[in-house]
Amino acid sequence: MSARHAMTDQLRLPLHNDAPDLGADFVRSDCNIEAFDVLSRWPDGAGRVMALCGPAGSGKSRLAAIWAERLGAVGLNGAEAALVDPLELEGRPVLLDIAQDADEEALFHLINLAQADGGALLLVSRPSPRLWKAALPDLRSRLDAMRVVAIEAPDDVVLAAILRARFAERAMTPGEDVVDYLVRRIDRSADAAADIVARMDALHRPVTRALARQALEGVAGDD
Repeated sequence: MSARHAMTDQLRLPLHNDAPDLGADFVRSDCNIEAFDVLSRWPDGAGRVMALCGPAGSGKSRLAAIWAERLGAVGLNGAEAALVDPLELEGRPVLLDIAQDADEEALFHLINLAQADGGALLLVSRPSPRLWKAALPDLRSRLDAMRVVAIEAPDDVVLAAILRARFAERAMTPGEDVVDYLVRRIDRSADAAADIVARMDALHRPVTRALARQALEGVAGDD
């Protein structure tokens, strides 16, 4: 078996078309509902290639993974695109995360392969494909014409849900005033939420606003 074939086999995701709601635990709000709704239906006849773009920590990779699991897609990151035999992907949905790092020729082939029956290509990145560097003229034109759906930084609803989930993972029980206090003060990303909860946990004290304030002071001190 070639290295390319082995890579493709390792990255096949299970098919779960019969699952009732793979996105049931994905918190939806104004910052992500449009992207969620679009990917819940796509591919829907409106093109077979799409880009999902948004800032770090916005939940775009999680949303893309829900899409991939629903369709049984092959999951790759940008650097792996050149290692896969394109013919192994023909007629299959493909998720390409960190897509702006993909080799240009490999990306061009993936876009073309997505047009086959059963194919689809979801590109995930922070910047829109229109902002990527591309020396190949044919690739440039495809990136410029590509359908793009945006996901925004977590709003209050989503950030609060992320904080509650991170607290629950550590068996910590904050009051709503603690969550609200943090939502107003931390960066709007999943990483920032995980970091502040870890800092609070490391202090081994009751989960109060005073503890939150001390942990935030530690973040400021690191800066």
